[in-house]
Amino acid sequence: MRPGGALWWPTLLIAGAFCWITFYAKGGLNLESMTGAELALTLAAGVIVAGGALLAGAARPRYGLCSAALLLSFTALSALSIVWSVQPDHSWQDAGRMLAFSGVYVAAIALVRLAPQRWPAVLGGLTLAATVVCGYALATKVLPASLAPANTFARLNEPYGYWNAVGLSAAMGVVCCLWLGARRGGHALLRALAYPAMGLMLLALALAYSRGALAALAIGLALWLCVVPLRLRGAVLLLVSGAAAGAVAAWTFSKGALSDENVALAQRVGPGHELGALVVAMLVLLSVAGVCIGFHTDRRPPSRIVRRRAGGAMLAAVALAALALAGALAHSHRGFTGSISHAVQALTNPNAKPPPNTPGRLTAVASLRARYWKEALQVFKAHPVLGAGAEGYATAHLRYETQTLEVRHAHGFLVQTLADLGVIGLALALALALAWMAAAGRSTHPFNRSWSQWRELRSGVRPAWRALRDPELRRYTPERVGLLSMLCVVVVFGAHSLVDWTWYVPGDACVALLCAGWLAGRGPLTAAAEAGTRAQLADTGPPAPATTPTPVPTPAAPAPWRASLREAFSPPYTRALVAAAAIAMALLAAWSEWQPQRSEEARQQALALVAGDRAAARAAAQTAVSRDPLSVEALFTLASIEELSGEGAAARATLERAVRLQPSNPLSWLTLGRYNLSYDPAAAVKDMQAAIYLDPQSVSPEAIAAGEREAIEIHNQYIQALEAASRQSELRSAFASPARAAAPARPERRRRAAARSPRSRAR
Repeated sequence: MRPGGALWWPTLLIAGAFCWITFYAKGGLNLESMTGAELALTLAAGVIVAGGALLAGAARPRYGLCSAALLLSFTALSALSIVWSVQPDHSWQDAGRMLAFSGVYVAAIALVRLAPQRWPAVLGGLTLAATVVCGYALATKVLPASLAPANTFARLNEPYGYWNAVGLSAAMGVVCCLWLGARRGGHALLRALAYPAMGLMLLALALAYSRGALAALAIGLALWLCVVPLRLRGAVLLLVSGAAAGAVAAWTFSKGALSDENVALAQRVGPGHELGALVVAMLVLLSVAGVCIGFHTDRRPPSRIVRRRAGGAMLAAVALAALALAGALAHSHRGFTGSISHAVQALTNPNAKPPPNTPGRLTAVASLRARYWKEALQVFKAHPVLGAGAEGYATAHLRYETQTLEVRHAHGFLVQTLADLGVIGLALALALALAWMAAAGRSTHPFNRSWSQWRELRSGVRPAWRALRDPELRRYTPERVGLLSMLCVVVVFGAHSLVDWTWYVPGDACVALLCAGWLAGRGPLTAAAEAGTRAQLADTGPPAPATTPTPVPTPAAPAPWRASLREAFSPPYTRALVAAAAIAMALLAAWSEWQPQRSEEARQQALALVAGDRAAARAAAQTAVSRDPLSVEALFTLASIEELSGEGAAARATLERAVRLQPSNPLSWLTLGRYNLSYDPAAAVKDMQAAIYLDPQSVSPEAIAAGEREAIEIHNQYIQALEAASRQSELRSAFASPARAAAPARPERRRRAAARSPRSRAR
């Protein structure tokens, strides 16, 4: 197979797959769409892994299996956390997501074993997918009446429904465009098209107002310029595309109808069309610039002296920019150190006021992340070893809230892992990161260095990051440049995941998982190095010098059962067993991922039937509970139908079952308290007190003063429960024994009572 042969169809296939994941799963918060994406990813991964087991060579080393095993261990821990989770139904759903993501990673390892020369299709497909996503995001701003009539945010948030996910897609796409436009080989037209694609992504990144994505892109670009020797080509691409995108972004920021929030749709239509005309003009100009620059550099490539001078000029420009920034900080009213300390304080202050969703937030430092992280660390202190369960932060952090703010994730992978899975989960995550870095370095060798071999570590040699001595490994081949670009894509995603929750977004996470799995499974790039590594794995040394052959006695024939066992586990049969196991595991994982959605469908069916056929509605609700026995929502629906059917005892027993299932969930206690409010006010008071203890902000004075409907309703119901319980207690004390109160006391009892009275004892 030729390295560049038949790349168009896998490129389109990869681009189409990732576009489907992005537009179908969106932000990953909708159960129905997320379940469909998980099923598709899991089943496709099973087929790919099975095909890799059957078609890949048996002698090929199993690169990447260590990191894959650690990722599966992390997934198993997420699934096992259902046992102790404060929200076990969410932990089940999170385990399904992790199974799908693990399948993508293992499938990438299988793909690189099957077709290692198809790496240009991977990067090309990701570039095309990012272009489509960013183009659609900008189109919602250009055509708001057709694509986003209900969106009143100034920031780009489609197709994910989350602006930071749009920014991350653009940031990872910029790195892919950098590879496409800076490479020496490939079609000249594709290199020229990298200029308009880069401009489109940079403009989408600017209009998403995502500071985290900008910081992650800066880290990724710095790494790319350090490890890839195509700095001049990449710098020209960045400068030309960035200048055009910056001009359009500056014009957009100056238009209040496009940069302010809560602007009426009629006011956004006209400026949106003007923005569309500017975007088209930018794309045409960048296309012409790309063709001209490519034509000029192909005919007259710059000499070594020109490249060195250009590199020096770029370093000088970076140094001057750093000095200008330092001078501006020094001449500010806070001074250099005061400005830095003020920025650090604003970044770490949990009570800081977040900036508005306008262009000014790009230069602001404060955010709500410090508050999220503080609450996550408080959850970790309460559950230090195993955490509160996978995706348990959303429920566990309510106990530590100081302000009412609905949030589902901690906006940071490290703090979220500590809150959800404790020290054990963080240790597994760090081990996975180290194993992947070692596996990815085997093929990329950043900075022309590599880690010590495992065989050397086993012999007692201290681990070291040594310079490469093999000249063949030091060459920057097109494939190595492409793999280094994949490495930068993963670094961008990892850096952004430290300050956001985009690893839950399938459209972004699967891009990083595909690149990470491809790097981990690739292995050495040269045939000689690969053969040497295979020999090390097989514990075989170089061939011994030719000597006079020594007669070797003929071994005895193995026993029949040993021969049968050896034949059963010969390479063809082993590959067939692995393929069958992969298909079986994929089907089992898909069935598990499907159950929460099946339960939700049955629950919705029960709600639709309750008005006409309560028996059928109750049967549907019981089906929902049996499909997902961890869901309190299914239990709430069943209890409401039982109450409407006149089965009060059964309804109360069902709600008490929900409390036993999720005792740390304030919603379980609140629902039971609302039911008991009409039947047992004293029990309702206790139930509501438990709910308020688990979520103090649900009845906070600030929330009530702000007019929050839920807080006012809970407060009023709690007051009603207190008053009803007080009246019930008074009635019980007044009418506890009316016959005894009305009957005259006997004379001897009166004498005994008088003798026991304090006045008689004083006499």
